[in-house]
Amino acid sequence: MTQNAHDTTLVAPPRPEAYATTQLPDTRLSVGRLIGVDLARGLAVFGMYAAHVGPDPSEGGSTGFFMELAHGRASALFAFLAGFSIVLITGRRTPKTGRAGRQAVAKVVIRALILLVLGTALTLTGTPVEVILAFYGLYFLLVLPLYRLGARPLAVIAVGGALILPQILYVVQQALNQGGDGGGPGGIWAWPTDADGIVSLLFTGGYPALAWIPFVVAGMAVARLDLASTVVRARLAVTGVSLAVVGHGGSYLALHLVPGVASALRASGWGEGGSVMSAWWSDTAGYPTGTTPAWLLAASPHSETTLSVVANTGVAIVVLAACLAATDTLPGFRRLAAPVIAVGTMSLTAYVFHIVAIRALGMEELPGFPLHVLLGFLVAVTVLATLWSRHFARGPLEWLLGLATRIAERVR
Repeated sequence: MTQNAHDTTLVAPPRPEAYATTQLPDTRLSVGRLIGVDLARGLAVFGMYAAHVGPDPSEGGSTGFFMELAHGRASALFAFLAGFSIVLITGRRTPKTGRAGRQAVAKVVIRALILLVLGTALTLTGTPVEVILAFYGLYFLLVLPLYRLGARPLAVIAVGGALILPQILYVVQQALNQGGDGGGPGGIWAWPTDADGIVSLLFTGGYPALAWIPFVVAGMAVARLDLASTVVRARLAVTGVSLAVVGHGGSYLALHLVPGVASALRASGWGEGGSVMSAWWSDTAGYPTGTTPAWLLAASPHSETTLSVVANTGVAIVVLAACLAATDTLPGFRRLAAPVIAVGTMSLTAYVFHIVAIRALGMEELPGFPLHVLLGFLVAVTVLATLWSRHFARGPLEWLLGLATRIAERVR
């Protein structure tokens, strides 16, 4: 199995059954490692399906609980794996240099621009979903200058970004909101008006780059590690659990022990959909209004706070570590998870599929559909991905994306 087998972003590797039939003992860990990444990506896609077309978490019960687990965390896992993908393209253990390095950079830039255009086009259709693809493309461009760094400096940057950038985002958002509705820069900065312009992509949109970049850089740092090592995977799991506990636990303590925090959140109008005391892990209380700095102590998935970034990075690391371990050590599990892995190998197609389906079916109030609607979406995309992967190495959109990046081969 060569590096080029996964030298793509949101582009399928060789078919899952090709991995399963690999017999060389010295390549088993490498093969399993790649499958584990695809499994994690497939789970991220499923989570985003749940967040968009599943039941409303506010309904409560076990179903509401599992739906809430998907909200925000699936998109954070998606962003985390974006960093992993950038490193796979530009050279995982050793960054590519010379002509190969320049071509790899060109591939990332081309993919980023295509995702920006595709995400904007999907948003312009009027879909009720906050489409992540344009944000995803911008993340690629912003972190690309870091691609030659090793795991340690990347980890330091990710930590620094998580500690600093959410506070900067809060200040910038306050400055943009000073003029009330319609305030902030217009013109080219807000173009196109019915989609996400540069201000939205950076600061005010559903996945503002200023707060989401740490996920991507963290993914790059993890991708630099020797993931074939059991010790490394164990340390990753411990690190992930620790980050999740620090993020969510720190928020829980702040909401319950810091004087005035809960009352300030209530006074700001937050908590209309549920108790503000759930904001240490859940979005059911609604999204922060930004009218009080007290919400910086929340860790709800879409709060874009330091504690939220730390917690969701930890969750993403735990999911990836579990997927790597399971696909490496449990051949039976790998066969059982093959349909989800197939979805992960064509995640761009799967993501666009559900956006187009939501628009075509006229689904406006999201989330809030019965569980059988979500199951229908999951079955449809899983069957599509499984059947497609039996005959083609890449998903349809992944193939087109790969075709478009061939121009990078002309770089000298």
